[in-house]
This record gives sequence, C-alpha cells and structure tokens, in this order.
Amino acid sequence: MPNPWRGGSLAGIRTALVIAVVAAGAAQAPPATPAARPPPFQIWLVELMEEARRRGFDRDLVEQALSGRQPLPRVIQADRAQAAPSPGLDAYLSARLTPALEARGREMMRQHRHLLDRIEHWFGVQRRFVIAIWGAETGYGPYTGDVPTFHALATLAWEPRRADYFRGELFDALRMAQRRHIDVASMVGSWAGAMGQPQFMPSSYLKYAFDFDRDGRRDIWNSIPDTLASIANYLRGFDWRNGETWGREVRLSAAVRDRIRRDVPPRREGCSAVRNLTETRALVEWGEFGVRLADGSPLPPAHLDASLVLTADERTFLVYRNYEAILGYNCSHYYALSVAMLADRIGDRGR
Repeated sequence: MPNPWRGGSLAGIRTALVIAVVAAGAAQAPPATPAARPPPFQIWLVELMEEARRRGFDRDLVEQALSGRQPLPRVIQADRAQAAPSPGLDAYLSARLTPALEARGREMMRQHRHLLDRIEHWFGVQRRFVIAIWGAETGYGPYTGDVPTFHALATLAWEPRRADYFRGELFDALRMAQRRHIDVASMVGSWAGAMGQPQFMPSSYLKYAFDFDRDGRRDIWNSIPDTLASIANYLRGFDWRNGETWGREVRLSAAVRDRIRRDVPPRREGCSAVRNLTETRALVEWGEFGVRLADGSPLPPAHLDASLVLTADERTFLVYRNYEAILGYNCSHYYALSVAMLADRIGDRGR
C-alpha cells in the first residue's frame, strides 16, 4: 500500500485519514446486528421527525436538521466497506506510523508542553497517548471531515446495518444543537457522524467533551485545550491508569500459541474487538505458558495482569488495562495498536 503520510504534506495526511476512517470503522460504534429492510427513506424520515418533536426537540430545530434530507450513497458505501476483508496489520500500520506523523507529534508535544503539563495533572493520562489519539484521528487537527453530521446520521439510522446505534446518536446530535453547543450548519465531520479534532460521536461529546480553556464552550472544533482535555477525559472515563503503559509485542512459539488458544478462554465482555483478546492472567502466568519478549528474553517480574491480543497476522501483543481504554475510544485492535505504537514512538520528549 502506498504511504500517503510520507513526506508530511497536508494532502497526504488527509488521504491517509480518509483511508483510516474507512478501514478502522466508525469511532466508538458497536458491531452490526441483522435488521429488517427499512421503509422508503422519506416515509421513515417523516416518522423520525415526528418522534423528535414528541421527545421535546424544538420544531424549527428538527426542520433545520432533518427536513429534505436524502440518504447519502457514499456514507452507505463507507459503512458497508467495514465488512470487507482486513488489509492486515502490517499494511494498516504502514499507512499510519509514518516518520511525518511521528515528527509532527513530537513537535506538538513541544509546542503544547505547558498545556499538557496541566492536562496530565488534571486527568492523570500521559501526554503521549493524548497526542497519539489526536494524530491518529485528525492528523493533529487539520482534517475533521466534511460530511454534514445530521445527513450522515440520518442515512445510517435508516440503513439497517446499525440503525439503533445511529438513531441514538442522531437524537444526541439534536441535544447538542438544542443546548447550543454548536449550530446545525457547523455540525460536519466524518461519514459516520464523528466530529471535531478528537472525532467524537454526539454521545461521546455529551459525556466527555471538556471546557478546559474556561470560555463557556466545550469546543472540540477550534480549541486545542478543549480538544486535548476531552481526549484525556475520555480515556479517564474508561479507567485509565496513570503511570502504566499499554503493553508490548511478544513472541510465541507455534506450540505455545496452540496451547494458549486451547487453555485460555477468550474475553466474553466489552466491544467486538475482544474476539481476539484472551482473558486476563498474571504476568508470571504468561511467562509460565512460554510467552517471551520480542527479543526472546523472559517477561519482566512485574506484578501486573495482562491479556494477549492474537492477531490474524500471527503477531501477538501482551496488553494491560490502558490498552482496553484505547479500545474504548475505537473498538478496533488495529486502531488501538496503531495509537499505542505511535505513542511509544512520540515518547515524552518535549517536556
């Protein structure tokens, strides 16, 4: 796969981000469930608008946000593309872990070091992970999407693949507008309805967006303090543990891999990505199974619990609680691994 971020041009970053969104899926969205064929869109839309008014949303707001909409074919196409075969972890990472993105991340660390000092102190989330998510989502801010949010959400709430989820997000988008967090015309973002520099879905905005610059708005579109604080607040909301890292790549022999698949059950709770995540075991127990560091040396004697991510590429990662917080941001192993590795490469330089 060509590497569109190499060289660091804004156009290249935008291209890579579009690829990333299609490959990784809608941020924070749950898996699809089968649903019946929906009614014609205009009939469905009239019923939806009537429900919105019954829920107490302002009539003029409902008209402005939804009246006259038509389903967007490119949104439906992007959503269905998530069922396509995976490109593989190495191909996914090659488009995201680029020298340009790493260098820009280190520059952002230096440029915003005093702000990041305050965010680390307030939220207890290490700066390198906050910056890595910012970079992974929007290339540190320049590309936040150009699809009208209500148009995208209405399309996906009508399309049966994940209709219930997106219907809820659409009503949360109406709540955002009715509470004057942002006006309807300014609500644009990804094809899946994610908005702003951290690419929050409406429900995530209502729960985690944070007014860190104290100007009376939770402005994830234009305010870097609000953007970075909101990312940190999101991770804190998923039980981030300050002072701990995310995990590491490890080595398994074929026999050890087979034994683990046989003897260690997969996780049964959480997002869809846990299908390749084992139950938690103590680090010493993984060592007894035969798990080794990537260089073949034994695991460190730390008192930590961890799970294994067993990718389809036969690469294996030993991950801790903070990795699961990243999964809470976007339920995709490929996404979580790319953010974690970018954070490692950025490091804490620039303090």
